[in-house]
Amino acid sequence: MDPKKALEDAGAQISIVSLKSGEIKGWSGQNWGESIPVDMTVDEAHVEDFDALVLPGGVMNPDKLRMDENAVQLVRDFYDAGKPIGAICHGPWLLVEADIVEDMTLTSWPSLQTDINNAGGNWVDQEVCTDKGVVTSRKPADLPVFSQKLIEEITEGIHLRTVADQASMR
Repeated sequence: MDPKKALEDAGAQISIVSLKSGEIKGWSGQNWGESIPVDMTVDEAHVEDFDALVLPGGVMNPDKLRMDENAVQLVRDFYDAGKPIGAICHGPWLLVEADIVEDMTLTSWPSLQTDINNAGGNWVDQEVCTDKGVVTSRKPADLPVFSQKLIEEITEGIHLRTVADQASMR
């Protein structure tokens, strides 16, 4: 089950945030997926209005997002606030770009292994990994366990991450 549907089934209210207003499409298998309306742009999104952040997978969306300083700052803001973050496939690129993976254990699409390790993280090959309230998974086949773990982390609420992070949250 995809994370959006799983979260909605669990009672979450979902907002689709994108670089531009209008509609977005994801990739589904070998074709474009359905269009989804955008609720707000990254510039309009504020961490205090949300309980968690779920980053898109695939190659194209995470690559575009990591090149946008406001998107990267939003990821950093969620992390600094201790709010759960989910990232699958190439989504952890944004975690690397936000400079938050040091001393964190993550999984992702295998090609990100070097990026994560070079940023001070520890890459592992497993279907889901959770560290400091950040949930990561490798690929579409991992979506059911990713979604389940993400819901669990959101239910737990705010995560105190490190001594330095705790001080900055005061």
